[in-house]
Amino acid sequence: MRSFIYKSIIASLKDKTDSILTKEGRRETVDKVRDEINKAINKDRYLSKEDAILLNRFIKKIKQELIEAENKELD
Repeated sequence: MRSFIYKSIIASLKDKTDSILTKEGRRETVDKVRDEINKAINKDRYLSKEDAILLNRFIKKIKQELIEAENKELD
């Protein structure tokens, strides 16, 4: 029984790594992302208001860190 569980886990991990490591797997992933982007464009509101606020705050924080990093490089 234990052997079956291990083989199942290994098979599952192999499928997931194949989707990342193979050219076809990456292409499928890119296609899925494109589909999601198109769905988001066609929706009236993709993010909840709370998610939009959270994402906006996160982006501002990342921007600030990038500015700080750039300023340190120039010194």
